[in-house]
Amino acid sequence: MAVNSLIEPTVDNLQRQTDLDLVCDGTSSFLLMLDSMIAGNPDNMQLKLTATQAYAAYAVTLDVCGSNERSASVSSKARIYGLAVLADTVHQESIATVDPLLLRDMLADLKKRDTARLFWAGNGWATWISFQGGSPTALADLARVEQIMLRVIQLDETFYHGGAHLFLGAYYGSKPVMLGGKPEESRRHFEKALVISNREYLPALVAYARIYAKMTYNRELYIKLLREVVDFPLEKRPDIALANQAAKRMAEQLLLQTDRYF
Repeated sequence: MAVNSLIEPTVDNLQRQTDLDLVCDGTSSFLLMLDSMIAGNPDNMQLKLTATQAYAAYAVTLDVCGSNERSASVSSKARIYGLAVLADTVHQESIATVDPLLLRDMLADLKKRDTARLFWAGNGWATWISFQGGSPTALADLARVEQIMLRVIQLDETFYHGGAHLFLGAYYGSKPVMLGGKPEESRRHFEKALVISNREYLPALVAYARIYAKMTYNRELYIKLLREVVDFPLEKRPDIALANQAAKRMAEQLLLQTDRYF
């Protein structure tokens, strides 16, 4: 009852906020309450799933607000809850260290109804990795998240604005070809994410510019994507206003750095 009447509406309301500083200053109390509820109901899957989403979103928002150190700390909770969700879903406790190919085999038995758990678990894990400053241990986990997102695409590639395609676009485009990067795969996944989201989930456009366009030294694409983000009217998608507002702020910052990159 608490989840249905309080927690989920609160998370939905957070996603509709456009005042990033208000969210950065005020969300911690909600997360503490969520932690307490999980402590009293450790087997409640919905609470753990909601916590994974909330902590990952808060970590990203804090980063945009300029609190990168806090983002790293907060993202660790997104990973913890995400791994708990994943472990319960595949019935395997040591999920954090399982071989990526073995994880792929474990995920093969999942059904479309498991898509939300799988995606948010992977998203929470990936969010933590992004704030670990290139730690080799953390980066090694990307191969596991890759298997998660590949399975999400098989189950329902449209889930959460094509979020699995967005992750893979970033993953394959973040390294030079000589170090294993796959620029064409990256471009294909980014373009797919934009089609699925109707170009309305702005973090996808920012990631496309920040990762693929920079890696391929495509100044024209970089500027085009970021200006599209800046010009997008937030009222068009009030349900994802927080993510889009954060993307707008990031796009403005990246545009100011154009000459540094190209």
